[in-house]
Amino acid sequence: MQLREPSRRVSPRARLMWATTAALEAVLLVAVVAVAGPVSGWLPLPWWLVVLLGVVAAAYVVVMPVWRYRVHRWEVTDTAVYTQTGWWVRERRIAPMSRIQTVDHGEGAVARLFGLATVTVTTASAAGALEIVGLERDGALALAEQLAVRADTVPGDAT
Repeated sequence: MQLREPSRRVSPRARLMWATTAALEAVLLVAVVAVAGPVSGWLPLPWWLVVLLGVVAAAYVVVMPVWRYRVHRWEVTDTAVYTQTGWWVRERRIAPMSRIQTVDHGEGAVARLFGLATVTVTTASAAGALEIVGLERDGALALAEQLAVRADTVPGDAT
């Protein structure tokens, strides 16, 4: 096994999912800072600082999903699951089939809006589970099933 860039990209709709999530978070943050802070007196800020926060948040909403989409990749071979994630910090991980303990399929509220899902591969690694975020819903279900079958047929003790 070689630590390399996986070959498959997540769904292009993952960009919209990430942008929507970031926009919701940004609106909430700006609203709290602009309204709740001055009203309660715990965060008195000049108006231009709130506007600057809004501009930075908008830039984040635009840049982060594109950047993240360029990085996020995954691949499944006969012997392992490969993932690459991040956008500030890039992380490549390998989970050998013989070490897979569980395979989970999940769909968050925003992911469901875009027909997307996440496949989580759990191993005994101290680094935690591998997540493939932003897969087409049907593809994620098929992948979870495929990984569960493959992991079950590979000799090993998954520890």
